[in-house]
Amino acid sequence: MSDRMTCMPFSQLLNWVLDEYRTQRTVFGVHHPYAAKDGQFLELFGRKLETPVGPAAGPHTQLAQNIIAAYFSGSRFFEVKTVQIIDGEDLPVSKPCIKADDEGYNVEWSTELYVSQAQDEYIKAWVILHLIAKEFGLGAQDGFQFNMSVGYDLAGIKSEKINTFVDSLTEAKETESFKNAIATAKAAIGKFQKVTLADIEAIPSTICNSATISTLHGCPPQEIESIANYLITEKHLNTFVKCNPTLLGYAFARKTMDAMGYDYLVFGEFHFDDDLQYKDAVPMFERLIALAESQGLSFGVKLTNTFPVDIKRNELPGNEMYMSGKALFPLTISLAARLKGI
Repeated sequence: MSDRMTCMPFSQLLNWVLDEYRTQRTVFGVHHPYAAKDGQFLELFGRKLETPVGPAAGPHTQLAQNIIAAYFSGSRFFEVKTVQIIDGEDLPVSKPCIKADDEGYNVEWSTELYVSQAQDEYIKAWVILHLIAKEFGLGAQDGFQFNMSVGYDLAGIKSEKINTFVDSLTEAKETESFKNAIATAKAAIGKFQKVTLADIEAIPSTICNSATISTLHGCPPQEIESIANYLITEKHLNTFVKCNPTLLGYAFARKTMDAMGYDYLVFGEFHFDDDLQYKDAVPMFERLIALAESQGLSFGVKLTNTFPVDIKRNELPGNEMYMSGKALFPLTISLAARLKGI
């Protein structure tokens, strides 16, 4: 198996999905599709959402086929993989970069694709989800949402590369990938049994109206707030800030991990001292809630980012890895409980 991801053309993706479903009733190997019930949906950011379930930004949300497979199995909210100014071959990722036995570990960070490739993948997935929603009877064509994820500092997010990405996912109608996807779908109209030309023409080009801010450990609170201010006031996006479990403090995290049987996890106090502090976070969140409301938008937090631990048993390459999965849950739910009153 290759350690590099290969992006497929939209036509290949579409033919693969339609042919596999026609012959096997599966999509990318997923055997059990989820069909949303008519008229049952939540509302988030002024848009429908059939389920409050979906993959967080990760290696699985880099390629269109993984987003499609997640939708087929019931996901409806997609935080697509984070982009930053360093991309492609300039961003080496040690392999293997993921280990998932009981708890999960990774040493990867933002997308391994070039930003322009990532943009294309998300647009291709967006169009295909609209098509299979009707073709396979999975739900409303407007029953899901994409959420872009950007990092890691304001200067990078304001760069031409990331600014183009943000603007293109906010309004994709002038992008070559969106125009090609719509034209290809129209040319393949004979392959559909339920989708009409009118359905294809109605696919919205306004993909994202929300963004998640991903920052590196140790990012100053002023930098986090400045990015949120920019996305809310300049880009007019509903905005999440991704929070680190270090907000809970070292003593709480150590005690909780030990009590849950994860006493073998090794981590020091450095990140807890260096990361955003709870006493600074709460006033910042209150200011950003008020700012978003003044713009007719919403502000929220994503709970939580992964948790840095030391590599002591050669689990993955390097000296430090990021823990997630079952072991992260007690920290995440505890932080949610602390923040719920804001």
